[in-house]
Amino acid sequence: MTLPAVTCTDEGKDRMSKLGRVLVMENEADRLQNCARLLTHFGYEVVTEADGGKAATLYERERPDLVLTDLRMPDLDGLGVLQAIRAIDAEATVILITAFATIETAVEAIKEGAFDYLPKPFSADQLKVCVERAIGQRRLREENRRLLEQLIETHRFDNIIGRSLPMLQVFETIKKVAKSEANILIIGETGTGKELIARSLHVNSRRAAGPFIPVDCVSLPENLLESELFGHEKGAFTGAQATRPGLFEFASGGTIILDEVGDISMNLQAKLLRVLQERQVRRVGSNRTIEVDVRVISATNHDLAHAVATGGFREDLYYRLNVISLLLPPLRDRTGDIQLIAQHYLTKYAASSGKEVTGITSEAMRLLEEHHWPGNVRELQNVMERAVVLAEHELVRPQELPEHIRVKVEAVSTLSPNELPLKRAKEVWAGSFERDYLIQLLKRHDGNISQAAKAACVDRKTVHRLMKKYGIKPS
Repeated sequence: MTLPAVTCTDEGKDRMSKLGRVLVMENEADRLQNCARLLTHFGYEVVTEADGGKAATLYERERPDLVLTDLRMPDLDGLGVLQAIRAIDAEATVILITAFATIETAVEAIKEGAFDYLPKPFSADQLKVCVERAIGQRRLREENRRLLEQLIETHRFDNIIGRSLPMLQVFETIKKVAKSEANILIIGETGTGKELIARSLHVNSRRAAGPFIPVDCVSLPENLLESELFGHEKGAFTGAQATRPGLFEFASGGTIILDEVGDISMNLQAKLLRVLQERQVRRVGSNRTIEVDVRVISATNHDLAHAVATGGFREDLYYRLNVISLLLPPLRDRTGDIQLIAQHYLTKYAASSGKEVTGITSEAMRLLEEHHWPGNVRELQNVMERAVVLAEHELVRPQELPEHIRVKVEAVSTLSPNELPLKRAKEVWAGSFERDYLIQLLKRHDGNISQAAKAACVDRKTVHRLMKKYGIKPS
């Protein structure tokens, strides 16, 4: 094909830069010139090179939108060029030109990350379509990533991600109440991000410069929790070898969050009530009171109103803690947030691991969005960390998700015996039953692993192993 000489005006150059820049690598001068002239005629800005060994340097300097390279090159062949370039940019778009268009060559090129390959001889139209498709897909990928990043930033509030109506309402409530001194009770299922919300309330308050002290009320026995909260004097109990201030003293001028406050014993509830009423603490083993200036934020996954009604929680303390209540929605009720949160954690774990994982396939995303998420955001975080570790491609695929997300019991129940092997059906049913049983068992015993293990007639190690297997966190 003979083409007229191409003269580039400033307008033509601007059009070329908008269509894209192509790096063409071909060791035969005539073919290199013809390919460059064709692409220039189509409106692309073209950079040429006949030496494959210079591919990496040239790519790093020019940063083209597309690399078009011959498979047979001196010094470094086309596959070597592909590997060298993708070592610099894992998302580089590369098309291989080959006169040896075998299935083996094509498969090897695609496995190495090539976008496509062109068998010689090819027509001008074939070249044009292939290049347009490659650059178009690259631009689409970049635009999707840019829009998703913008979306995440737009719907981020102090590291809390959400665009669903329930979360937007939570954000509005935080803005309204953060600057008040009122005690706040955050209610939500395990893994919904109660501590993140508490931290957001703190950093948006007048106490932001003061300390933020989280306390896990469920992890310590009563006597140790009392000492942890209020401090103790030297010799107050066995092992108290020195006087120690409590966390209320350390939090003075700032905020203390009492996580899982519903698990505090009735005896300790009475002492906590006195602290809230008098703004004073008395260390264990002391008669002296100490003034404290602390805002109290409490969090629970229990229905405290029901606990009050059944005598499991003090009514006067409940009203002291619950001046303002903030209800966190479970992840299953946050339509549209799963994709944002999944991408956020994917990006985070890909960056920390150094893996080139950039997104999630549509099928894998469908499975994530259909999952019930009993462990809420924390469970999704664990799933994405696992997916990044197992990922073998740029996109997370269904096979890199946990089995209980990939295969649903409901789907199995609709299959005839001929459609599912007996062994496979047993595995799916057993896994789903085991996970659901464990969730209900832990819920029945308020997250107490020892009691749950005793009720199930297994040891604590078995419960821990199953919790780890199914991504279930203690409540």
